[in-house]
Amino acid sequence: MPTPCWLLDEKLLENNLKNLSYIKEQTGVKILLALKGYALWQSFPMVSKYLDGCCASGLHEALLSDEKFKKELHTYSPAFKEEDIEAIAKISHHLVFNSPEQFKRFSALAKSYNPNISLGLRINPEYSESPVELYNPCGLYSRLGTTREALDRDNFGRLLNSEIDGLHFHALCEQDASALENVLKAFEKNFGEFLPQLKWVNFGGGHHITRKGYDKEKLIHIIKDFQKRYPQLQIYLEPGEAVGWETGTLVTSVLDIIHNGMDIAILDTSAEAHMPDTIIMPYRAEVEGADEAGKKAHTYRLAGNTCLAGDVMGDYSFDEPLSIGDKVIFEDQMHYTMVKATTFNGVPLPSIAIKRLDGSIEVVKEFGYEDFRDRLS
Repeated sequence: MPTPCWLLDEKLLENNLKNLSYIKEQTGVKILLALKGYALWQSFPMVSKYLDGCCASGLHEALLSDEKFKKELHTYSPAFKEEDIEAIAKISHHLVFNSPEQFKRFSALAKSYNPNISLGLRINPEYSESPVELYNPCGLYSRLGTTREALDRDNFGRLLNSEIDGLHFHALCEQDASALENVLKAFEKNFGEFLPQLKWVNFGGGHHITRKGYDKEKLIHIIKDFQKRYPQLQIYLEPGEAVGWETGTLVTSVLDIIHNGMDIAILDTSAEAHMPDTIIMPYRAEVEGADEAGKKAHTYRLAGNTCLAGDVMGDYSFDEPLSIGDKVIFEDQMHYTMVKATTFNGVPLPSIAIKRLDGSIEVVKEFGYEDFRDRLS
């Protein structure tokens, strides 16, 4: 297997999908794959057996869903371009606008291209327990979703009773069901009066359903309790990270080892280019067989192969010393890393491989110079 290489394990992916399917079976909700978090389309034949469709963040994700997933497609963007509306509307089942102004500009146009499309509005419940402000869609001055004050200011509420089929909110980030429970209280307080007239509501993403210790039974109770109050509403969830959570690794090789105050292993990958969430979030990626610095006999700083001084994964310790050519395996690298990766500094993108259910490993994609060249042409 070439390195660097993302390696998806189909058995682990299927386990996550079965967990999500359990929620569907117990509640009747529909669950969509959020392509912004996981878009490995070579795995869609398996994913589509369990999930109901995809949510897209714009034209290109919508096209990917239409071409490769072929089930329900819900499209939302903070702001649509007029020239994209036709293509998006023709293939989408739900189209969700971020603001009253966007709805007024494009709703009739979207309907002209697809009379059966269901139109929605993203709202801001103005409550979130997001652990990181960078990922808080309900933070101060957020551009994501319409607040109740903005709704009233634009005299837009009347459209919720006539032209809009559903509401969408997204206020979670890697959180348990208790956070959703509190968000729903704010959502109903601010927007509950409109719910009896609607057809659907989308609870967004950030539900860490497949994480060990997640309280699935509490989520089921919360959903069923909400359904008792609004039995006509179809509920949607749209996890992305929860689909790819702990389903695969990034396999890398040691290119060189230098010493400057400590041992530094230079890898054939890059935190900046291939693991950007570890810098942006930030978080420390776990390494197979390693521990924190000093916990084991041999400590190394793992660093990327770009000219960025801060292209560093962190300090890790190993039982045995590292040698040039050794494999260093970063765990849980299927979600967000692949969709955010770049060719910064001309570093090639990692290959993509899948460990199939029968144990065989198939390399499904390798990247070369042309992928770097053509994106800049």
